Amino acid sequence: MHDDQREFLSNLLATASPSGFETPAQRVWVDYVERFADEVRTDDYGNAIAVYDGGDGPELAVSGHADEIGFVVSAINTDGYLHLSPVGGSDRSVSKARQVHVHTADGPVNGVIGQAAIHVRDKDDTEYDDIEEMTVDIGAGDEDEARDLVDIGDPVTFAQTPSPLRGSLLTARGLDNRVGVWVAAETLCRAAERGAESTVYAVSTVQEEVGLSGAKMVGYDLDPDAAVAVDVTHASDHPEFPGNKHNEIALGDGPVVARGSTNHTAVVDAVRDAADDAGIDVQLQATGIRTGTDADAFYTSRSGIPSLNLGLPNRYMHTPAEVVNTEDLDAAADLLAAFAVRAAGRDSFAIDL
Repeated sequence: MHDDQREFLSNLLATASPSGFETPAQRVWVDYVERFADEVRTDDYGNAIAVYDGGDGPELAVSGHADEIGFVVSAINTDGYLHLSPVGGSDRSVSKARQVHVHTADGPVNGVIGQAAIHVRDKDDTEYDDIEEMTVDIGAGDEDEARDLVDIGDPVTFAQTPSPLRGSLLTARGLDNRVGVWVAAETLCRAAERGAESTVYAVSTVQEEVGLSGAKMVGYDLDPDAAVAVDVTHASDHPEFPGNKHNEIALGDGPVVARGSTNHTAVVDAVRDAADDAGIDVQLQATGIRTGTDADAFYTSRSGIPSLNLGLPNRYMHTPAEVVNTEDLDAAADLLAAFAVRAAGRDSFAIDL
């Protein structure tokens, strides 16, 4: 990963982007892809699409989602404390005693989600409070002071900064799914550098965490010949992973090609063939029911878009301390650029019956 690519990823991770409030992160993404895209456009809800025009080859969409989980201010009590509702799949078990940013019209307001000290808690109480029971302390003396700073509906995210671990590992909040939009942008760049004769749409969608909403809009709008949704997937190579949740996914072993359900067999085969040709290691994952990613929206759009979920191994998903291996991100971008090059001249990805 070159310095400018690393800086791009760092800027994405430093920019809060809870579902429904993705505009700042989308600006970071658009500013980067404008350097090498033939066209960049956005829609009314903020989905961003960058286009590399490869001529007469098939049209391929490579997508990540820009939004992250978080919270929203639902009420302010008389003492000036903020009540919360979850945005997406926020985890109540890791939410208390965390520093947060409340993103207001005037900029971020610092706060902390309160947690009683261990000295005064009931030591036999092992239950986690629901998020709706938690409160944020922003230091306000009363309700009026809090309302001068914060509005109902302001989004809230953890105040967690990215940190490198050993080697090429990285920990941060919101890796789900800034890493996916990073791969989408880099795929476009590398496909252009290699002169791919396929048209590539790099897409950064909104509101995946609350129902795949952006992908539904983009899939209908673009109607490409194939779509690849790049998103994080669970790595099982750590002691906290439940032993009864079977998979074989590890950080550093390459991007993950999902098989089954949503994942179109022709696209799966084409991406695996591209990996073989390019000498890129990939891992496999079974998805018997659904992928839980934007691929689930793409494949049912219009009359059906041949779709694939390409996974990026991630430890501790939906916590403030997710972990990825940046080498997997690089490999994913190289793989999808190779897929775009290899797809040139292909008429369609329809199943041959």
